[in-house]
Amino acid sequence: MKSKIHPDYHEITVVMTDGSEYKTRSTWGKEGGSLKLDIDPKTHPAWTGVHRLSDTGGQLAKFNKRFKAFGIK
Repeated sequence: MKSKIHPDYHEITVVMTDGSEYKTRSTWGKEGGSLKLDIDPKTHPAWTGVHRLSDTGGQLAKFNKRFKAFGIK
C-alpha cells in the first residue's frame, strides 16, 4: 500500500440547522473544525413533506416586480 496518499481522518463537530450538535469523524476540514449545515433531514422537504419558498438572491422579488403589472397575486 502506498504511504501518504490517504486524507487525514479526524474528529469534527456537525451543527444542524436547529443548533443541535454532534461529533463525528471525517476527512472534511481540520481537526476540531465545525461544519454548519444549511439543510438537514429536519428541514429538507424530502424528509419533512413541507415545501417552503426561499428568496435566494432576490429571485422571488425580481419575479414579483417583473409581473406585478399583470395583477396576479
